[in-house]
Amino acid sequence: MLVVVHTDSRVLLLERVHPAGFWQSVTGSLEPAETPLQAASRELAEETGIAGVSVRDLALVQTFPIAPAWRERYHPDVVGNAEHAFAVRLEDVCTPQLNPAEHCRFRWAAVEEALVTVSSYTNKAAIRHAMGLAG
Repeated sequence: MLVVVHTDSRVLLLERVHPAGFWQSVTGSLEPAETPLQAASRELAEETGIAGVSVRDLALVQTFPIAPAWRERYHPDVVGNAEHAFAVRLEDVCTPQLNPAEHCRFRWAAVEEALVTVSSYTNKAAIRHAMGLAG
């Protein structure tokens, strides 16, 4: 699952510790018996410290092959991932509390900058949906 955190004009981007230079929105996996919405709220709090906010379902599920950089995280028989996209709109930017095991830097980017900075095409599509942009 993926959560785009944004204001009216800016998008929160997180740089992964590994691989370096990989920028993304909040991401994560389902825990046993957890719904995608519950996972989105949990991962948002774990990765940014943002909690108690309204998480909206973007009704966007994208399936993609698992990249070699992430293969060790999955069972050998799992070759693809279905990513459910969510969004959180904040009134203003904030300083997230990063989990140093996962992310080393953050930045609030203008929408167009975010679209060229995030590393995955599914993240780009989720940002477009969250911001109400076509295509």
